Amino acid sequence: MSIQVGDRVPQATLKVMGEQGPQDLTTDELFAGKKTVLFAVPGAFTPTCSAAHLPGYVVNADKIKDKGVDNIVCMSVNDAFVMSAWGDSQNADNIIMAADGNGELTQALGLELDASGFGMGKRSQRFALIAEDGVVKHLAVEEGGGLDVSAAEAVMQQL
Repeated sequence: MSIQVGDRVPQATLKVMGEQGPQDLTTDELFAGKKTVLFAVPGAFTPTCSAAHLPGYVVNADKIKDKGVDNIVCMSVNDAFVMSAWGDSQNADNIIMAADGNGELTQALGLELDASGFGMGKRSQRFALIAEDGVVKHLAVEEGGGLDVSAAEAVMQQL
């Protein structure tokens, strides 16, 4: 069963690229005492993710933060090196590019996607959530392969 509105974001450790290489970033650091938008994509550098999903958040980052959001986090079941390179290629300076390399948070959220048919293994479904102090206030999971309810514009309407 997947996480629901009113649930607490589970504890997990993600990876982000630091000056010395990949470093740990816990869900407590991302969510405790903060208003956070987390959106997840099936894969960095994939067509919809690169052409629309991440760019929507890049373009609207200032507007989202103006609505009281402390952190905008892009998460994928990729490694920190890939997430960092993808963020650099997309000018995602105002977005935390978080790697859930082993899919631990994705699994704990109950939002896994089996992309084995595409040679991608277990990935994350495309979704977005808004959390306040670690409690989910809004959750939007995409049906099928499109981008609608988890797009930056849709999330901004929920803030």
